[in-house]
Amino acid sequence: MLYKIVIYIHVISVIASIGPFFILLPLVKKLRAARETELTIYLDTFRFVVRLSKHSGHVLVGSGALLVLSGPWTWGTPWIVMTLIILFCSLFFLARAFSPTLQRFHEEEHSKEELAAKLNRTIWTYIILLMAMLWFMVVKPTLW
Repeated sequence: MLYKIVIYIHVISVIASIGPFFILLPLVKKLRAARETELTIYLDTFRFVVRLSKHSGHVLVGSGALLVLSGPWTWGTPWIVMTLIILFCSLFFLARAFSPTLQRFHEEEHSKEELAAKLNRTIWTYIILLMAMLWFMVVKPTLW
């Protein structure tokens, strides 16, 4: 029963890690024409989503480790190895992906259009990384 509860926590943390990024996609369009007061609200929303994703990721990693330790798989299982590789790549990506761009919105020398386009690419890149991890966890392919 405890194992099933940990699986449930793991799945909820995946949803909390990936889901909010889809909300940001329409928000990027609004950033292009936002006035200063709106801009602050939109940027705060971005920061909140990134923070939520980071904290959900902590729960995700912790619950995933518990599942490996108490489940039928080992750390050398191919889909777990690939998930961990993508996880480490996404950690480095997330650490520098959003904050610098979000800070530039308040600087006059940067175009909102260019920054919004960069954020859009960054969001999609991060979603693809997260979806790749999700694919490995769901499909559990035998790679070697």
